[in-house]
Amino acid sequence: MAIKTRTYSVVDGKREMTIDEFKRWLKKFDDDKDGRISRDELAAAIRVSRGGWFTRRKSKCIIRSVDANRNGFIDDNEIKNLAEFAEKYLNVKILYL
Repeated sequence: MAIKTRTYSVVDGKREMTIDEFKRWLKKFDDDKDGRISRDELAAAIRVSRGGWFTRRKSKCIIRSVDANRNGFIDDNEIKNLAEFAEKYLNVKILYL
């Protein structure tokens, strides 16, 4: 079964996507399929999305900012925190439909 994808629109310089699209995009980087995003996996996501230099340092700061239970990973309960961070600092607009 093919996964439907759409072209993401860019409004005011921000890439728009729904929260479900954001979650699906993020899960592509869950290399060990444990349902959590590690610092290295987040660094890969930042790198692919043209995050530029210092992706490991950025990912460490992001994990520190959004990891509510301080276990060093972003899990399903913390995805909303990451989406809010992405909207604020990473030129992403999350649509909650």
